[in-house]
Amino acid sequence: MWERLAPILADPPRRFRYPGRVRYSPRECLEGILFVLYTDTPWLQVPYRELGLPSGETCRRRLEEWSRRGLFQQAIRVLQGQLADASKLDWSRVIVDASLVEAKRGARRSRARSGARPAAASTS
Repeated sequence: MWERLAPILADPPRRFRYPGRVRYSPRECLEGILFVLYTDTPWLQVPYRELGLPSGETCRRRLEEWSRRGLFQQAIRVLQGQLADASKLDWSRVIVDASLVEAKRGARRSRARSGARPAAASTS
């Protein structure tokens, strides 16, 4: 699987002059990102020393960089395609909420009652 993702998530070339600190490999950062997404662990609480991963903050910054450059979306499409070909996608676990899907203005309201708000108390 990594062979298909490596060209997409490759690091940009380092500067010749003042190259800065050596970056963690994209694979290590992707493993940290997937750990956070799978376990729902906060970024700052990733047990990176125990797992041999970059810190949660490093993984978060790399995810932000990849998202800004559009690389993470490409990687997700590659993973979805490969998992769909292997019949390993479980769409019954998909969750869609307002943070992922834009609510359209002027759309008709649903007639279904929400269970989140209890009915008004009767005074009679």
